[in-house]
Amino acid sequence: MQINIISTYREIIALCDSELLGKTFEQGEFQLDVKESFYKGKEISEEEAIKTMQEFYAEDATFNIVGEKSTNAALKAGIISKDGINTIQNIPFALVLI
Repeated sequence: MQINIISTYREIIALCDSELLGKTFEQGEFQLDVKESFYKGKEISEEEAIKTMQEFYAEDATFNIVGEKSTNAALKAGIISKDGINTIQNIPFALVLI
């Protein structure tokens, strides 16, 4: 998994499955771009991803999560529920805006 922590007025946590970097998914009128400029950061393990998401969730960060491994880690971290996961071309993604 790749994690990129972007600091603005609030932290944005961009997390994606590494193999999805640079790909675009389209379904109907919807498009999901997994841009390297946004998602590429540090390669981390599931355990590191869970810990990082929990820490930043407590600080009111926002999250952009793409991919099966990444959304599963977010489920385990308790920051999303299964109802919060959508799919485009069978690629799961979730947004957490606080």
